[in-house]
Amino acid sequence: MNTTLQTPIDYLKGVGPNRADLLRKELGIHTYQDLINLFPNRYIDRTHYYKISQLQRNNADVQIIGTIVKLEEVGEGRSKRLVATFKDDSSAMELVWFRGHKWIREGLKLNKPYVIFGRTNWFNGKFNMPHPEMEFIENHQKNLQSAMQPVYPSTEKLTNKGVTNRVIIKIMQQLFLETKGRFTETLSHNLLDELKLLGKSEALFNVHFPKNQELLARAQYRLKFEEFFYIQLQFIIKNLIHKSKIKGFPFTQVGTLFNTFYKEHLPFELTNAQKRVIKEIRADLGSNAQMNRLLQGDVGSGKTIVALMSMLMALDNGFQACLMAPTEILSVQHFNGLYELCKQLNINISLLTGSTKTSERNKIHESLENGELNILIGTHALLESKVKFKNLGLAIIDEQHRFGVAQRSKLWHKNSSPPHVLVMTATPIPRTLAMSIYGDLDISVIDELPPGRKAIKTVHRYDKNRLNVFKFLRDEISKGRQIYIVYPLIQESAAMDYKDLMDGYESIVRDFPLPDYQISIVHGKMKPADKDYEMQRFIKGETQIMVATTVIEVGVNVPNASVMIIESAERFGLSQLHQLRGRVGRGAEQSYCILMTSHKLSDDSKTRLQTMVRTNDGFEIAEVDLKLRGPGDLMGTQQSGVLNLKIADIIKDKDILQLARFYAKKILNNDPALIQNENKVLLETYKQLSKYKNIWNYIS
Repeated sequence: MNTTLQTPIDYLKGVGPNRADLLRKELGIHTYQDLINLFPNRYIDRTHYYKISQLQRNNADVQIIGTIVKLEEVGEGRSKRLVATFKDDSSAMELVWFRGHKWIREGLKLNKPYVIFGRTNWFNGKFNMPHPEMEFIENHQKNLQSAMQPVYPSTEKLTNKGVTNRVIIKIMQQLFLETKGRFTETLSHNLLDELKLLGKSEALFNVHFPKNQELLARAQYRLKFEEFFYIQLQFIIKNLIHKSKIKGFPFTQVGTLFNTFYKEHLPFELTNAQKRVIKEIRADLGSNAQMNRLLQGDVGSGKTIVALMSMLMALDNGFQACLMAPTEILSVQHFNGLYELCKQLNINISLLTGSTKTSERNKIHESLENGELNILIGTHALLESKVKFKNLGLAIIDEQHRFGVAQRSKLWHKNSSPPHVLVMTATPIPRTLAMSIYGDLDISVIDELPPGRKAIKTVHRYDKNRLNVFKFLRDEISKGRQIYIVYPLIQESAAMDYKDLMDGYESIVRDFPLPDYQISIVHGKMKPADKDYEMQRFIKGETQIMVATTVIEVGVNVPNASVMIIESAERFGLSQLHQLRGRVGRGAEQSYCILMTSHKLSDDSKTRLQTMVRTNDGFEIAEVDLKLRGPGDLMGTQQSGVLNLKIADIIKDKDILQLARFYAKKILNNDPALIQNENKVLLETYKQLSKYKNIWNYIS
């Protein structure tokens, strides 16, 4: 990267202080480097010259060679316009200007060959072109002008201040003239040869001024590969440094607790996916480095058993373990599940949440510090400074996206040396996104459900089918099953949501009257104690129907509930629909999810509903969601700065991303410090990127 690329943009001929200021504010362009990385959004193909007689009435952008034979002003007052008659050897047309007549007229020459470019209209039996771009033919041939014209990202303010696309093309041409189009190569010969990539200078020239479609495609491929490659290189180096610098406790033995549980108390046969993930975790825990692993598994895929078996490895090696969940409901559920599983193992396990009584708290604090307590489950309460472990060896965090990095590091500092960390999530993250956001974590995936689980049947019904749906509910209740009915929650209109919910509740009460039916209701306006009371009634089976807003999204486990009805399903996002559906299908009976909507549906809503009906696979659903919403939305606002990519697109270019990660891994496996001769250029570029912060722009 030659130093000139760090030159402030003000020094480029044709820019000047005012334009420089605009470019900084509007497009974030501070240096030559930033300008060269302003890549076109699209291209106008100027490889073809049309004859006027060949024009079609299709409003296309076309390019024509001809001469102006006549100029006149037409119309009066505000409708006054300048009209030129433009001829080639096949026919004639009109060029029209609605403003700026005086200076346009002064600049035009009669009977001199021009190349004109613009969009044509058909009007009064002939073609015209309003406000064409015009160049004398000799200038057109001389210019550093490619056949395909780039169209750059812009803003209204730039256009209004006269920094048009044409101006940006001019200053881009100037940049290539000043640098002689020579740019330092940033990839090794090996990579260029093996992947048959264009060199850096050729790629940059052909992305801004492509000679043809094929060269443009090759230039874009090379630059996308490079962008992904350095991001992945940075992630993998971070991971390697983490492993070499941060020593973990090596769990050298797989001992009695693990083996006894596995051989005698496992409630069901592990799936192959669970076995594979436990192996990956065992390898991490046995090495000298601190484990930093993300465990992804769909709702109901059996992450809890994997978590427990990982904790048993810690206990077998003389360490304590903890599991932190984002909500009280979820942590109570984890506790109950794990308590049942550990009953015969003689393990001390406790629960700590905001509502734990003081006397109970003091007991927990004491037995944690003296090492009697083996496993602690809880909410954020685990992070309080009073909570001290004797020797915490493994920390498991559930639904990590609800915890900030600062909270995670608090868990780390509970010890002289940081514990191993396992992060679990039931929100499937598409592989491409996981590689780009959690690229520094090792990733494990449980991608099969335990045997005997019946797939949930999902159907889409319109409001007019409501009577049939209610009849189906009565049949299910008569078999002893329970039902969820969920209403959407849209923060801006809390009053409207409440009304929707209450209207719905009243119509359900009419159709399912007392004393035959008991109905619970849970919504955001209720006191926590009242919510709990209603939840408990439903869990105990005292009510058959639970009407709720989305508060039940995470972590309610009622195996007897077999039907989930989602009202106004078109108002939910895909991942939310999938999470809600996961609340049923937890028992042995066939479960159903019914998506209720009105008839008016947008195309995106139709795609979401069709996807839900077609598949139960959370990863497939997440891929569709990524296409519909883009990476920023999918990760929520706190992560929206995740990927400020300049040219690559994580959705469209996922094959290039996978290839880039593969090569980054391969190179670092053979040469972790990048000191071999052929990798010097990679190390140099990596240092430069870090120095000028370009690489960190990508990573929030």
